[in-house]
Amino acid sequence: MTNTLRLQTNLNCHACVAAVKRYLDGDPSISRWEVDIGVPEKTLKVQGDSVSIDNVKAALAKAGFKVLGEISDQSPDQALPITYYPLALLVTLLVGVVCLVELGASSFAWERAMRNFMGGFFVAFAFFKLLDLRGFADSYQMYDVVARRFWGYAYVYPFIELLLGAAYLTGFQSAATNFATIVVMSVSSVGVIQSLLAKRKIRCACLGTVFNLPMSAVTLVEDVLMIVMATLMLFSATHWLQAVAS
Repeated sequence: MTNTLRLQTNLNCHACVAAVKRYLDGDPSISRWEVDIGVPEKTLKVQGDSVSIDNVKAALAKAGFKVLGEISDQSPDQALPITYYPLALLVTLLVGVVCLVELGASSFAWERAMRNFMGGFFVAFAFFKLLDLRGFADSYQMYDVVARRFWGYAYVYPFIELLLGAAYLTGFQSAATNFATIVVMSVSSVGVIQSLLAKRKIRCACLGTVFNLPMSAVTLVEDVLMIVMATLMLFSATHWLQAVAS
């Protein structure tokens, strides 16, 4: 029985395809293959009686390229209970840590709680992205409006998150940090919205390449949540400064 695999890759041009040709042609498990570099996923379609993802990964690796994930016909919403478990667990742990910090304080402060949550959020998400920076950059360039035009931005983005996380956790320049968060996350959400409207089945790069999270409305909720929290804290700080000035 012939197996057919549809894989997302980082084969960006015809030269890339030419570089992997001899390795794919030389694999006895592959009877037919083709690459569509005209789509954001850079889809590699492979057929063969005994072909597997591991075979294809090994072939591409010989030429210095990667398989970023399998393209499935399954709806992201159908896979939600399984694929979003790591994300749900991470957010739950962050909320738990913030609650423990507040319990140890003399009184509960919403602004401090939000600041610590956002700081932990950005640091944790940056950590997962930095585990495979190149893999993250390849995935992020598939949908982010800035990274598509300036490839270096995809490599810088995890460090931006790391700096924002450090700023929130230390309370450094609160107004500037919140404003920067609103700008960064608003720009990020544009690419997410475009992908959702186009109903593209691609990987969400929010947790890097460690977990295979599909792009869905959950991704947009993450960005919007950060924008809303940063806006609330920015408004709160501005209101406090006005009260002091009066």
